[in-house]
Amino acid sequence: MQAARCPTDELSLTNCAVVSEKDLQSGQHVTVKTTPTHKFVFTVKSHHTVAPGTIAFSLPQRKWAGLSIGQEVEVANYNFDKSKQCIGAMTIEIDFLQKKSTDSSPYDSDKMASEFIQQFNNQAFSVGQQLVFSFCDKLFGLVVKDMEAMDPSILKGEPASGKKQKIEIGLLVGNSQVIFEKAESSSLNLVGKAKTKEARQTIINPDWNFERMGIGGLDKEFSDIFRRAFASRVFPPDIVEQMGCKHVKGILLFGPPGCGKTLMARQIGKMLNAREPKIVNGPEILNKYVGESEANIRKLFADAEEEQKRLGANSGLHIIIFDELDAICKQRGTGASSTGVHDTVVNQLLSKIDGVEQLNNILVIGMTNRPDLIDDALMRPGRFEVKMEIGLPDEKGRLQILSIHTAKMREFKLLSTDVDLKELAGETKNYSGAELEGLVRAAQSTAMNRHIKATATVEVDLEKAEKLQVTRADFMGSLNNDIKPAFGTNQEDYASYIMNGIIKWGDPVTRVLEDGELLVQQTKNSDRTPLVAVLLEGPPHSGKTALAAKIAEDSQFPFIKICSPDKMIGNSEVSKCQAIKKIFDDAYKSQLSCVVVDDIERLLDYVPIGPRFSNLVLQALLVLLKKAPPQGRKLLIIGTTSRKDVLQEMEMLDAFSTTIHIPNISSGEHLVEALEVRNLLMQAFLGCVCDIGFLFELSDPPYIKHSELELGVKTLLKAQCCALPPHSECDISRTCLMIFIFLLQSDIDWHCRVESDSV
Repeated sequence: MQAARCPTDELSLTNCAVVSEKDLQSGQHVTVKTTPTHKFVFTVKSHHTVAPGTIAFSLPQRKWAGLSIGQEVEVANYNFDKSKQCIGAMTIEIDFLQKKSTDSSPYDSDKMASEFIQQFNNQAFSVGQQLVFSFCDKLFGLVVKDMEAMDPSILKGEPASGKKQKIEIGLLVGNSQVIFEKAESSSLNLVGKAKTKEARQTIINPDWNFERMGIGGLDKEFSDIFRRAFASRVFPPDIVEQMGCKHVKGILLFGPPGCGKTLMARQIGKMLNAREPKIVNGPEILNKYVGESEANIRKLFADAEEEQKRLGANSGLHIIIFDELDAICKQRGTGASSTGVHDTVVNQLLSKIDGVEQLNNILVIGMTNRPDLIDDALMRPGRFEVKMEIGLPDEKGRLQILSIHTAKMREFKLLSTDVDLKELAGETKNYSGAELEGLVRAAQSTAMNRHIKATATVEVDLEKAEKLQVTRADFMGSLNNDIKPAFGTNQEDYASYIMNGIIKWGDPVTRVLEDGELLVQQTKNSDRTPLVAVLLEGPPHSGKTALAAKIAEDSQFPFIKICSPDKMIGNSEVSKCQAIKKIFDDAYKSQLSCVVVDDIERLLDYVPIGPRFSNLVLQALLVLLKKAPPQGRKLLIIGTTSRKDVLQEMEMLDAFSTTIHIPNISSGEHLVEALEVRNLLMQAFLGCVCDIGFLFELSDPPYIKHSELELGVKTLLKAQCCALPPHSECDISRTCLMIFIFLLQSDIDWHCRVESDSV
């Protein structure tokens, strides 16, 4: 017979060789021998338009069999052995017939398999055969990849034996199983169960070692990120599809500077078996030309969009890392610029991460120190869904970080045996990862400096350099002098308030310190009261600030900050509120924090004439005094005031859980005790014969001991400073006399209750 072109498109979709009604009947199976060694099996269909002696083939059939139009072929009948050649399962590779007609719509493989069996039932198929398949008004090109014979036991009505036999030629029957396999680089989106489990590339780099990540103190954070962002990507796509699960597209890392945000993002990029991450600094997006900033955003996502259109679910993961995200994603409507360029950049980013045309092959990692500035629309699920605070490391984390940065020194035995990393981890409270790295560098430079000869020229003592060791003293020196934590305790802040020490002139002072210790222990140990606020109130010069600073110092909290009005001189109300808020925000980053709010009425700009005060600062303080710290953090607030009555009228006293009264020195006994504490009453002076010595006699000092007074401890210290330093017994007498005269001249309420014969 002579090969010919299929007469109509409808006949070419039947997958049959078309013959004349006079030659063969529809449904017969024939072998077409093209060469002495090549023959192919077809099912024939008769049609009146085909001339006798002619057999017509579609274009895919001619390609598969290597036929040309007009070629002479040998045609013979072919009979199937239904016990061995019925198709049990066949795998078919599928793709769009015409590349220009591709789309991303999902095609149900189950319905597709059912339609395939209906169209081609009782037809012959061979491995490697090409055909055209019409489904949902779309034409698909198919290639038979693999066929298995049906279990003979099933044909006999018996239970399946489990035997699977590969066949090259088979007959499609009604209960054959058809499985579709998407062609390589195809953009066809297959859904349903009648599709192969696609070979996929593991998302985790096989050479990755989690123990060598170089990230210390962030085990929990990294575990949470992996669970939220990558667990769904590790599973096969068909299981994820069956669950209806969508991958996380965005991770926001925020926290104080130097805590490992950039390091974690960099390690995530190395861990994933994906393309090299695109790392963008926020301000790089902005451009002086109109529309270029938005175009820069589109360029970041262009590769992911193109690959998803081409490969669909098989597309690889594209990682985009934004550093300083707050620079380009500020809350819309807050910018002062009339162009609104920041707003349009935010709009473009919103639509690209989760817009109308969703991308499922991207992971956007944003990093910022100011999450409060970022637009709310970016923070919703579907965009930056995973929000992870990268905070200050705890003691275990600090030990890990120090171990990482001293690993090389330990390997080459350059770290002295007296260096205890556990001790250093305990001493470096509230140090960030970057500060710990700086501490190690500072200790190394100190050790190296010992072996440098600073003569006319700078030389290295090579003999001693071979014995270079970084010792504990190097670390401690760097700890005390070189590296200070940004979110730690700066002793200079509160040292000036207690430079004269605490004068324990009586039980009132002792009780205040004991109550303060109880409040400190409550803050440390109680899980029910993460926020403890205490107010120290009393008359001026009674030592409230010194006692507050002493309680804070004795607490040994890693974060201690004093909010004092002397640091806000000249500030506007808004800037003062921002400064106060920053102190509290920094306190929330530490696990244990203490904030001393000193001289509250001065912070409020209170003036009795009027009266007048700053309501803006008042409302800010009221909110911050009542705001509980984040979960897992504890905060002790110590306030001081000389005008309790004013705070009562402002309804601020209710913000404090406890109020402690700080009295003045109110009796002669307390004054004598205070002077004894300050070493102003000495045995050498007690026997002197000065004119006023009888006032201070040890055996019976009646004038002072039996008098009532209201004397602030600061006033007493001023009196001491006015007195000349004593160098002899007579000088001691003169010193005490000058103190006494100063006190008499001071505006204090001194009421003498002595007998007339006592003077």
